[in-house]
Amino acid sequence: MTYYIGYDLGTSSLKVSLVDTHTGENIASTQEPKDEMNFQTPHLGWAEQDPELWFKHLCIATNRILSEHNINSKQIKGIGIAYQMHGLVTVDKNGEIVRPAIIWCDSRSVKIGDTAFAKIGPTTSLRTFLNSPANLTASKLKWVKDNEPENYSKIHKIMLPGDYLAFRLSGEATTTKSGLSEGVFWDFEKDQVSKTIMNHFEFNSELLATVKPSLGLQSEVSYKGEKQSGLYKGTPILYRAGDQPNNAMALNILEPGEVAATGGTSGVLYAVTDSTVTSEGTRINNFAHINHTPEQPRIGKLLCLNSVGILYRWLKDNFKVNADGYSEMNALAQEVPVGSDGLIVLPFGNGAERVFNNQDMGAHILNLNLNIHTRAHFFRAALEGLAFSYTYGMEILKNDGATAKVIRAGNDNLFRASILPITLATLLKQPIELYKTNGATGAARCVGLANGSFNNLKEVIAKDKVITFYPDTTTHHYEQAYIQWKKALNAIQEFKTND
Repeated sequence: MTYYIGYDLGTSSLKVSLVDTHTGENIASTQEPKDEMNFQTPHLGWAEQDPELWFKHLCIATNRILSEHNINSKQIKGIGIAYQMHGLVTVDKNGEIVRPAIIWCDSRSVKIGDTAFAKIGPTTSLRTFLNSPANLTASKLKWVKDNEPENYSKIHKIMLPGDYLAFRLSGEATTTKSGLSEGVFWDFEKDQVSKTIMNHFEFNSELLATVKPSLGLQSEVSYKGEKQSGLYKGTPILYRAGDQPNNAMALNILEPGEVAATGGTSGVLYAVTDSTVTSEGTRINNFAHINHTPEQPRIGKLLCLNSVGILYRWLKDNFKVNADGYSEMNALAQEVPVGSDGLIVLPFGNGAERVFNNQDMGAHILNLNLNIHTRAHFFRAALEGLAFSYTYGMEILKNDGATAKVIRAGNDNLFRASILPITLATLLKQPIELYKTNGATGAARCVGLANGSFNNLKEVIAKDKVITFYPDTTTHHYEQAYIQWKKALNAIQEFKTND
């Protein structure tokens, strides 16, 4: 047998999967570390990780999965890489890390992005980048330039996290159009690296890696990469994408009207459209999807909620639950009626939220009644608060021209807690399909798309379907609870604005 191998670098771990090159069947998956990978917060609002640690985990996980399944590295016929988006990795001319990576949830460069948006001009920014620079990769690099000039002077190349993994495997610094668009380095009007952003921040274009196709030959494993990773020298890297475009690909979300939903550390709605026009570019992100071309635009409209899985983990860590943790929480939540007897959770406690124009809303618990509310109410109110947040986000996406004819989610995240997808399906009046897949498996399968083994992923993922969550027929209770949640959100927004 022969296999494709896929990696998915998240905030908390690196996952790896092997799939059959003929059927796309997931043969094996693992992750490293077994627990959760931490990130450092040297100052309030900062978030950094060591890229060397990412590659170390890749090597350990690769050697383990090949060894446990008695697979020779020559049987691996292609590599796919998915990764946490918007990060900034900096390397010097020797390929050594200049400073820790500034990752996606770091908010230190918010003011830099806001200033750039104002100076470049909202109209120009949204027309050319389809985004505000906000605290995305370009703004993070500008922060290093302004605040760490000695480090900046050492930088030979900048990379996204997935670019760095490919660099360590191959020795070649490469990136993709989709990747550059997520960092606000891409000009959609001219279909090239943006001179506007490079000139505004006074960046040298040589800092950027060579652009390669998302689906296609990007580089090959080098002799050094073989010795460190256990992969065979010459194995091609054929696919690379940020985690959210990749999650969409894993769910066969490619065409306008199709939406992918995820509920990991953060929560995301990723809607594919054929429009290169945006009016909500300060609250959502617009990226070149994997199948985007100037002739046939495919833009991924991404709405991110920073605190999803991290909220539920916080509840697990701070409330008394049994060894099975989340299963017990979900079971207890089912005992509470829709609306959680008035308890409201606003789940925004993980830094600045782009959906609120990069305002740090904080998490809030409202209407706590000490006579009736139990930990079960907290668990249900949290899941409902998350579902309401997704609903709120879908309203923004629809306002920007997105539609939701199909909504799919993976089975390896918070959507397994049925209260969340049922509440969301009811409010959106749209079934939600759940599939047993993950980012690493999706990355491996996309290698098959890149080299022509699979014509599409529709048939490949068909056997992965787990369940479809349909709208509840008693919609009134859900709608009333959502109305109350939005009133609470509006009140907190007003308080924050006037604070």
